[in-house]
Amino acid sequence: MNTVASTVPGVEVWRGGVNAWECDHMGHMNVRFYVARAMEGLVGLAGEVGLANAFSRRAASTLLVKDQHIRFMREARPPAALHMTAGVIEVSDAEARILQLLVHSTTGELAASFQTVVAHVTVNELRPFPWSARSLQGLEALKVQTPSFAEPRSLSLTGGAGEGSMAAANALGLAPIAVGTVGAQDCDVFGRMRPEVLVGRISDGIPALRSRLDGDNPSASGGKRVGGAVLEYRIAYLGWPEAGARLVVRSGLAGVDERTQRFVHWILDPATGRPWGSAVAVAADLDLEDRKIVPFSQQRRSHLEAQVIRGLQF
Repeated sequence: MNTVASTVPGVEVWRGGVNAWECDHMGHMNVRFYVARAMEGLVGLAGEVGLANAFSRRAASTLLVKDQHIRFMREARPPAALHMTAGVIEVSDAEARILQLLVHSTTGELAASFQTVVAHVTVNELRPFPWSARSLQGLEALKVQTPSFAEPRSLSLTGGAGEGSMAAANALGLAPIAVGTVGAQDCDVFGRMRPEVLVGRISDGIPALRSRLDGDNPSASGGKRVGGAVLEYRIAYLGWPEAGARLVVRSGLAGVDERTQRFVHWILDPATGRPWGSAVAVAADLDLEDRKIVPFSQQRRSHLEAQVIRGLQF
């Protein structure tokens, strides 16, 4: 049993469980709720370092998520009990890289790890704002070393996003997998779309993307009841739409190997063509009976390789 999460120092910032309504058709907690847990945990961490009002209407400054890396280790299914700890990997004048570990409370096994880059910013202009001496002291006190299981496996933490645009999506032939509008219920107290909503819109479009890639291809499942599971994610939050803004998710297959596919998603503003966000995900086929990763057959891999979009970047 892997209980290494318990050996990493940090402060508990969230505790709860998995609800049936948080699970998708794969039978496990949807990625948007992992990110929602991380955001709640971020509020908890802010309180621990002297920023108790950072996410309230009274805030003079707040924490803005810029970049997030997630590794999914073990499925979270109802009625699993979970909790989250947090520590600080590194801190600069107005930014920090936060380590968050989502743990199965009953067994101590790790459900997911997050490396979340946050900027300390003014509430309205989102201008970088130096940490106070008190907050900096609190952040330094929570310093941890990044454990090997929370390091990237198939993705990189380096290299920026932001190349996505409507023109580039059209040129590459990226499929529109989700189109919609930001609602008031999607926004935080500052009126900006919450990070989990952006990830959720990608997730909502995955069935359309899988259908586009597989269609009626008989090699897609090999006779098994097969779904999909994301193993790793990196998300760049590049803009902060408000209620009433539109968005479209344009996506494509960027690579494939024996067991995994690499997808790139651009979340774009249809009005300007500029990106609200960008994401790269490593996903695999999941046997929904045995709950195990299913390697691709040679036929399926060849089918997928023919659909890889060359030059598609995060």
